Amino acid sequence: MWPFKNKFDRLTREDVVEAICKLEQESKAIEDGLGAKQKQIDDLMARGKAEKTKEIKLFYAKKINALKTEREQSVQRAMYIMYNIQLLQKLKTAIDDNQFFKNTSKTSLGNLLADQKGLANFLNKTLGTRVAAEDVLTSADETFRAVESAYEKNESIYGMSAEDNALLAMFETEEQVNDEQEMFAETPAKKPNGGEN
Repeated sequence: MWPFKNKFDRLTREDVVEAICKLEQESKAIEDGLGAKQKQIDDLMARGKAEKTKEIKLFYAKKINALKTEREQSVQRAMYIMYNIQLLQKLKTAIDDNQFFKNTSKTSLGNLLADQKGLANFLNKTLGTRVAAEDVLTSADETFRAVESAYEKNESIYGMSAEDNALLAMFETEEQVNDEQEMFAETPAKKPNGGEN
C-alpha cells in the first residue's frame, strides 16, 4: 500500500464529466464565433469588390486578412479543446473501468486492481499523450509566430502583403468585368439613336 494517496484517487467521474461539458460549451462558442467571422469576411469581400477607391479596398483587404488570422487562431484553439476532450473521455473510461473492477472483485478481472503499478503506468501513458499534444501545439505556435514575424517585415518594406495584393487584384478584376458588362449593355442602346442614314 502506498504511504500517500494519488491525486487521481480523489477524482470522481462527475468531476471529469463536468470538465468535458465545460470544454464542449467552450468549443461550441468558438464554433459559433467562426461562423460569425466567416460572415464578416464574406460581407467585407462583397464591399471590397463594390468599392471604387483603392485606399478603401486596401483597408477592406487588410481587415479581411486580420479576420482570417483570428479565424485561424480560433480553429487552433478549437482543435486544442477537442484534443483535451478526447483525453478526458479516456480518463472517464479509466474511472469507469476502475469502478467496474471494484464492483467485480469476485471475478478474476477484479485482481487487476491489485496491480496499482500497472494502473499508474496506464494513466501515465495517457498523461504522456497529453504532454506530447501540448508540445505539438507549442511547436505550431512557434511556427505561427515565425510566419507572423516574417509578414510584419514584409509589411514594413512593401506596405501590403501578398494576400492584400491578391484581394486587391481580385477586386480590380471584378470591377473591370462589371465596367465592361455595363459598357456592352449600353452599346446596343446607342446604335439606333446615332444611326440615321
